[in-house]
Amino acid sequence: MPDERPIPLLGEVALTAVQRMEQMLETGFASQNVIGLPGQVQQHLGRASHVIRIQGTLQGEHYTDDLAALQTAAADAAPLTFAADIVTALDLNQVVIARFHVVESAGEFQQARYDFVLREDPPLPEPAQVSGLGGLDDFGLGDLGFDTDIMDDLSDLAGDIAGAVEGALDAVAALDALSGLGDLGFGGELQPLQDSIARIGEAGAGFQEAISGLGGLFE
Repeated sequence: MPDERPIPLLGEVALTAVQRMEQMLETGFASQNVIGLPGQVQQHLGRASHVIRIQGTLQGEHYTDDLAALQTAAADAAPLTFAADIVTALDLNQVVIARFHVVESAGEFQQARYDFVLREDPPLPEPAQVSGLGGLDDFGLGDLGFDTDIMDDLSDLAGDIAGAVEGALDAVAALDALSGLGDLGFGGELQPLQDSIARIGEAGAGFQEAISGLGGLFE
């Protein structure tokens, strides 16, 4: 009965004359010693990539094109699809040619013997997403009682305080104008009032500058 198994495909190259194929896998166990325990505990750290070794012959009318395609893929480290019976039960998306060896012999026209090793090349996971507060909201701050909505409340409060300070400075300006009555001949009777107004004005200006800086943090 003729062999009806499907022909292995590596990328777009049909490996029509495969002579030997092996699949190897390091399952990712690390041995850990435990005092008083015979043997060692096996800790699973995650499996390594599947490794497949293929030996066979390139031949026929497409020999030159197939050889060139495989040599280019190996040199460029290009990921390839791979389909064969030996990987039927494996979740294998793409492979790379980790080792490539080809031999031509005298007397063998348009034929080369190959021996190469394929290694599984899984796709990378999705990139991390940037979120609010630099991602700190993903670490359970809500469970710790930290309400991130308080930022809006503080911004409103800073605006209210800044408005109150501006009103107070307007009142100081009015008092300053009133203290100017000393120029009408009241002598030194209004000097204490002028000194107090000057100190209030200086303090108010400094407070307004600090509030403006605080308000900038929430813009």
